[in-house]
Amino acid sequence: MARLGDIATYVNGFAFKPSDWSNEGLPIIRIQDLTGNSYQANCYNGSYHPKYEVNDGDVLISWSASLGVYVWKGEKAVLNQHIFKVVFDKSEVDKNFFVHQVQNILENAASEAHGATMKHLTKPVFDALPFYLPSIEKQKEIASVLDKVTELIALRKEQLAKLDELVKARFVELFENNNYPVIKLGEVCTKITDGTHKTPTYLESGITFISAKNIVNGELDFSDIKYISEQEYAEIQKRCQTEIGDILLSKSGSLGSPVIVRTTQKLGLFESLAVIKYDRDRLLPEFLCEQLKTDRIQRQFKVGTKGVAIKHLHLGVIADTGIIVPSIEEQNQFAAFVEQTDKSKSEIQKSLEKLETLKKALMLKYFG
Repeated sequence: MARLGDIATYVNGFAFKPSDWSNEGLPIIRIQDLTGNSYQANCYNGSYHPKYEVNDGDVLISWSASLGVYVWKGEKAVLNQHIFKVVFDKSEVDKNFFVHQVQNILENAASEAHGATMKHLTKPVFDALPFYLPSIEKQKEIASVLDKVTELIALRKEQLAKLDELVKARFVELFENNNYPVIKLGEVCTKITDGTHKTPTYLESGITFISAKNIVNGELDFSDIKYISEQEYAEIQKRCQTEIGDILLSKSGSLGSPVIVRTTQKLGLFESLAVIKYDRDRLLPEFLCEQLKTDRIQRQFKVGTKGVAIKHLHLGVIADTGIIVPSIEEQNQFAAFVEQTDKSKSEIQKSLEKLETLKKALMLKYFG
């Protein structure tokens, strides 16, 4: 065993200010550029110390707000603060072995991170984290196994993404260029509202309480939920009550992400979620949900968002959004295609979950 601080040198990025940003020059790598949540790329066009330079293949570790380890795949760039660039200058270590183990270390160390809202690891805590350091041959052997499982996981995720793209392409083919009349969404809805605007008291068990963060990859994700009392749910129920087939839409966070409610269980909703109750004789949930994902609708949502620091999608904007309403027969044709695609996605998802379980087991075996 060794300490993480004995394995390599960790160079913290430079504290670029907004006044340093430019429309040209080298990209500035921020945490959101690593996590895939960046909506705007910033560049730097001035002089810099070589230690802040990042090239293709460099290992980066975000230690604040979002803990993670990444291998940079891209053009030459410069590094922003709160991210370490790893310089392998202290011990003989295989890079892939290092990345896999640090991923495991950071997941385990998250509970030790300081800060209630913004999690971060202090440098002394980071350097003191234990690191398993066998022979270089053993490192390469372990890395090879984990690389293969990781590649299979990435493949399954790519397959799921391609099926989603296939559904989008089918929607465009059937509906986008047929000159259907456009009407306001509110005209075919019986109710458009959102969840409670008060933060409830959370319990160890009770009624499931969800927010926009529970919409993951087009589905409701119940792996990280909170619970509220029957009394608080009763108050929320007066404002909104979900039924199978309703559409939930994120009003903040990943703005405009829709999902179909497919459960009969009671759901308490936070204000970051809107619930759309529509005329079931005129719209099918599969059709409406997919239409809300289209670039045409997403552009309308983007124009209608309010707020400087935290963007919000207001209920009035949702109600005024222009949609098309083809015949139920045409919608049924599309829904049948979605159903067949979902069956394929379900099988791939099962395979993905098994692979992720296998990877966790291997990480536990190798790194404890």
